[in-house]
Amino acid sequence: MLNTTDDLFQRHRLTVAEYYRMGDTGILAPDAHVELIEGEVIDMPPIGSVHAGTVDYVADVFRRARGERAIVRMQNPVFLDLHSEPQPDIMLLRPRPDFYRSSHPTPADVFLIVEVADTSLAYDTQIKLSLYARHGIPEVWLVDLPNRRFFVHRTPTPAGFQDNHILTDISAVTPLLLPGNTLDLSGLF
Repeated sequence: MLNTTDDLFQRHRLTVAEYYRMGDTGILAPDAHVELIEGEVIDMPPIGSVHAGTVDYVADVFRRARGERAIVRMQNPVFLDLHSEPQPDIMLLRPRPDFYRSSHPTPADVFLIVEVADTSLAYDTQIKLSLYARHGIPEVWLVDLPNRRFFVHRTPTPAGFQDNHILTDISAVTPLLLPGNTLDLSGLF
């Protein structure tokens, strides 16, 4: 017996190319705050001042500590596959001479993704973390602003991240793929 629309109809998942055509033709407004996740256009909540300031703070700490070992990218796309191009709050990327002007980074280019959750905690933990793990992003940090928690997720698998920790001391945090770049995030909360 058929019980859901999924049983009756197959959904049309947008590709990244179709998503961009929607923007080029004006279907998506130039200032639309959206992401393409598994073929669906997801409206993102407005960015409040606490969220924006936290992203700026973490990005500034990264910029001061990274030297020339990584590119710091804020709120720009990462191409995960044909149907997913999220916009993480912060990414640390492998250096590339063109600074990714010729194409968006892919999972192979990513050292670390940071998501800052103010109103988006459920979305970040239930949707984005598993998406990043399935695509082999090596490490994701999640800043939970309302609960003042800092999560580190490492060792991606198709089922999710295997190593998940809440750090209580964030005065010396080191990205897995950038050893020697220890960051003091004690001013985060």
